[in-house]
Amino acid sequence: MNRNLARHAHIASLRAKRPQISDEEVNQHRDAVGGSGLVAAIEPLIARSKGRHCTLSVHTLLTGMSLASRRNGGVVTFSTVTNLLFFSLSDTMRERLGLRRYPDNDRGFEAAYAVVRRLLHSILKAVDPSPLPKNHRMARRHADNLLAKADPRLLARKRNRLLQVSNMILGMSLREALPLLEERWKGSVSIDATVIGTYAKGMPQASPDTSTDPDAGWYVRTARHKDPLALDDLDPGQAAKGKQKAREQKKIDKIKKALYGYDASLVVARDPDHDGAPLSDGSADPGVVPALIIAFSIDKPSHRPGQVGVEALLHIDDRFPRGYLAGDRAYNDQKPENFQLPIRAMGYDPVYDYASDQLGVQAGFAGAQLVEGNWYCPSMPQPLKDATKDLLEKKITKQEWIDRIRARASYLFLPKQRPDAEGHRRMMCPAESGRAQCLLKPTTLGRGIHVPLVDPDPKPVDSPLCCKQRTITIPPESGANLWQPLQYGSEDWQRVYFRLRNSVEGINGFAKDPLHERLEDSGTRRVRGIAAQAILLAFQLAHANLRKLAAWADTIALNGDRPRRRPTRRRKTKPIGTWTPKGYTTTQP
Repeated sequence: MNRNLARHAHIASLRAKRPQISDEEVNQHRDAVGGSGLVAAIEPLIARSKGRHCTLSVHTLLTGMSLASRRNGGVVTFSTVTNLLFFSLSDTMRERLGLRRYPDNDRGFEAAYAVVRRLLHSILKAVDPSPLPKNHRMARRHADNLLAKADPRLLARKRNRLLQVSNMILGMSLREALPLLEERWKGSVSIDATVIGTYAKGMPQASPDTSTDPDAGWYVRTARHKDPLALDDLDPGQAAKGKQKAREQKKIDKIKKALYGYDASLVVARDPDHDGAPLSDGSADPGVVPALIIAFSIDKPSHRPGQVGVEALLHIDDRFPRGYLAGDRAYNDQKPENFQLPIRAMGYDPVYDYASDQLGVQAGFAGAQLVEGNWYCPSMPQPLKDATKDLLEKKITKQEWIDRIRARASYLFLPKQRPDAEGHRRMMCPAESGRAQCLLKPTTLGRGIHVPLVDPDPKPVDSPLCCKQRTITIPPESGANLWQPLQYGSEDWQRVYFRLRNSVEGINGFAKDPLHERLEDSGTRRVRGIAAQAILLAFQLAHANLRKLAAWADTIALNGDRPRRRPTRRRKTKPIGTWTPKGYTTTQP
């Protein structure tokens, strides 16, 4: 008997004693939830006049989820939420939150867990934009019938609710940074879709059954996938023939990565006018706010990337300005009505890179030609139009490409005024703006040999409208899928595009860190369905923001004191804004 008592005492000492959470910490999270607007947004969605009264409030559940996220690297599991709320709070705080007492044993934990689970599923049901059941496989034909019978307007309303709630959760992480963003950030963002796994096994496309998470889809990356920051696509005309071509095709189609899950479209705020380099004393610059995730959306991988990106942008707080918006080639390859025109209507100026089939002259209006996103004089020399093509085909050197890009500026149409309310903009002929001389416009001649002379080719028809008028009015839909305000390849374009694009790529790696949020790991979000994945992902993204802000604050020297830690070491290399699309550095004029 004594031996059993001793054994039980040893086992009791091995049991981890639950850490008690201070009332101050609970109140901090409770106040953050209360000030986010989440409770007012969710409670009307789950209100009911019949049935048993729920003993757990929405405010308390969200407080527990916020506590769990902060203590577990952004990961929220509902066993952790149950332990924190029902067994780790002081008696005073538990009474203040209206939490029912449960015995600290297996039955008590299961009863408390059931309360948490029921409220969670009530919230998920109210915001779930999918009519498909989760957690078990079903015949694909039955799933197709459910989708066909569902009310698309109801599903659209639920999706909007889901994104609203998820972005409110993310917004809690920005409360302390809002004064800094309002003062320092000018509204420039980068948008990118990053794949995240779901806690379910994906089924083949030809399978007669669905996955246990039917809302997700397959993300497949092959050897064809290229770095979106480099214009290195091969020219189709250079492809090998015969057996060599077959071998290359097999290599191209080889799958490098396959993941069943979702695409999270992240909107990252960044100021491209500052490089974020440390000050002379080695501390971080307090005037440069680090890149932060300010909005996001979620959907199947590579499914409606343009519309999903616009959904994320719609949830950015209206108090912030709108600046440049950088996106990879997935976005300038969309239909203009799905992405390019909506973002311009919001007030953003797009900044793009281009694939090999998007180079050179791509559109025209009133005689003006769209070359790599900018409107140019139709008589611009052909070598200047083909500058980037010739670079990729290795017909010219890097310095020749740089010189041609700079020479294009003399043929560039410049805006005469800001766009009107409908997006139309008056553009001035380069000769009329003093950048060139044109034989068709005698008043522009005699400016000196330093200004290029435009000599239009004789044509059997009348001159185009842009050559007969001082200005032309270009509608927003003309060349909308490729247009951008900055001259492609210029130093300004390089500075804005690469800094914005690198910020979102850096955030992806930061939040996927296996020591912290593990964003891509499906095991960090163990509730299936797009609604659960979006809400749990919001807590992870919020934690990444808080971790980044804390790391940044620790590298700042306050009141003349030394910082707590040094900022990331920067090598003495050329600034990012001096790189061309092929990786060559430009030389300053």
